[in-house]
Amino acid sequence: MDTSGKWRSWPVYVLHLTAAVIILLPLAFVLISSFRSLDNIFKYISPVTLRTFLPVETTVEAYIQLFTEREFGRALFNTFYTAILQVLGGVVIGSMAAFAFVFFSFRGKALLFSIVLIAFMIPFEVTAIPLYDLVQRLGWIDSYTGIVVPGLANGLVIFLFRQFFLDLPPSMDEAARIDGAGPLRIYAGIIMPLCKPVTVSAALMIFVHQWESFMWPLLATRSKEYKVIQVALSDFTTEFGTYWNELFAASMISMIIPVLVLLPLQRFFVMGVTSSGLKE
Repeated sequence: MDTSGKWRSWPVYVLHLTAAVIILLPLAFVLISSFRSLDNIFKYISPVTLRTFLPVETTVEAYIQLFTEREFGRALFNTFYTAILQVLGGVVIGSMAAFAFVFFSFRGKALLFSIVLIAFMIPFEVTAIPLYDLVQRLGWIDSYTGIVVPGLANGLVIFLFRQFFLDLPPSMDEAARIDGAGPLRIYAGIIMPLCKPVTVSAALMIFVHQWESFMWPLLATRSKEYKVIQVALSDFTTEFGTYWNELFAASMISMIIPVLVLLPLQRFFVMGVTSSGLKE
């Protein structure tokens, strides 16, 4: 039995294990600290021992206070609500735009698609001020509309759907047109049922992006009624100090939920991304 290959690969295993420890230990500290009282957060941090990462003197007080005193449940609902609206609207708009780019012929199509590509490469900070001015003129500041609508047309989603559509046999569209099917019927009844992987990929990307969005919801909302989870995390730092146990508890909730959404669908996510290649 040749063991030379195993001996050569052990440095890789050590490197992976070291990286895992570096990543997981801070998360373990945050998780354990979320079950401690505020006075005990840093009690076991110096010196660092096993008690730093083990549940000692635990309590669920921080989680209770999140939903009784901090109105964190409202922020959680707002984030879910806006994320779902973004997913539904973004998938429909992105797939329909990609359908037009692939199956329709019109003047300036290549130029328009180039503008779409350039648009999603521009940092949001560059467009934040003019976007805010536009939304304010429309009267959408401090509303769900103001949070959701500006992000519905996503250039990356359009690109993913377009690349996937390019891999479909052109004969499908031609046969449907010969049978008298209109564009809407071809899109909804023939093309989209074949696009489950890329649809899941696009939906997950939109959901995670909206879930983690901070800057635009901060600019577009003013009252607690429309505050989302990432903005609500800043409420735990006040002029009197930081409520670390509540901050850690809220951070764990904001982190775990996207993971729970992504894990069952990761197979479709990978399929959608890999199937949307660079075909031209």
